[in-house]
Amino acid sequence: MSLKAGIVGLPNVGKSTLFSAITKKQVEASNYAFTTIEPNISSVPLIDKRLVEIAKIINPDKIVWATFDFVDIAGLVQGASKGEGLGNKFLANIREVDAIIHVVRCFEDKNIMHVANSVDPVRDKDVINYELMLADLETITNVINRVAKKAKSGDKDGIIEYNAAQKVQKALEANQPVRDVELDEKEQKFIKGCHLLTFKPIIYVANLSNEQFADYQNDKNFKALKDSLKDNEKIIPICVQLESELVAVEDEAEKMELLNMYGIEVSGLDVLTREAFDLLNLETYFTAGKIEARAWVYHKGWAAPRCAGVIHTDFEKKFIKADVISYDDFIEFGGEQGAKNAGKLRSEGKNYIMKDGDICHFKFGK
Repeated sequence: MSLKAGIVGLPNVGKSTLFSAITKKQVEASNYAFTTIEPNISSVPLIDKRLVEIAKIINPDKIVWATFDFVDIAGLVQGASKGEGLGNKFLANIREVDAIIHVVRCFEDKNIMHVANSVDPVRDKDVINYELMLADLETITNVINRVAKKAKSGDKDGIIEYNAAQKVQKALEANQPVRDVELDEKEQKFIKGCHLLTFKPIIYVANLSNEQFADYQNDKNFKALKDSLKDNEKIIPICVQLESELVAVEDEAEKMELLNMYGIEVSGLDVLTREAFDLLNLETYFTAGKIEARAWVYHKGWAAPRCAGVIHTDFEKKFIKADVISYDDFIEFGGEQGAKNAGKLRSEGKNYIMKDGDICHFKFGK
């Protein structure tokens, strides 16, 4: 299952540097707008300590991590929804991702230009969000025009679609993102298919200098940005420059020393990757054999057949049952045989809802 998080923001806020740090892939980052035109894409392994512990027991030939794709999207500017600064192209790139990581500049540095010639994180955040909402407003207006005739004919689906689109249009006109609109299950399914930008879940990254990061909770720029967000909106403080330097340090002891120097327990990149994973309501199950121990990603609430389909579509279509051991039982009893002897191996059918950390062996027909 391919999942993508798009990194967006104004030019020169640290997007490409963050992308390079996350993916360990060097991309061009310069002190002028639109260095990035074509989006850079890279897959990042989701390191899961549980898979390491599973591998210690079964000693497989290889470990295969789940992956998450990050996309470095060019800087948006005011007027992007009307095509300013190649805006139409960049907005189209955002439509293709599952979640948005919005990088906001909080650091002051006279040597790095700002498109507005001043640092104001709340203003900058609002500029991007406003452009995304304007683009969505244009899209949903076209949707309304398209489904109106269907609704007027009395078609039940058409009425649901028309009412959902009108709800969204009203919210956007009031500067409310689509993700905050209350929609029932059928309405959500329809609106999701409209590929609206502000329907996508979002994480804000406050890009701070080393000095700011040391006491970020009391930094005026960080506090202003945090206070401007809703309670359910996530913000992660990161010193992108420091993280990019840490990535270059191969010695783990030296890396930990640098983290401790700045009072950091966990790398901001690890926090961001995990938050992006959680934002999309994802969980992990494992398969464990002598050839490989592997992590598979699925959406929370999926039943066993659909989870099996992540491996291969035939597994979902021909699903019979799944032999399941919880991660804790697998570790406690030393693997599959020990768990089986202890009565901890379960045979689950088509209605079983997969649980995070389940270790599975699927059975399917011909």
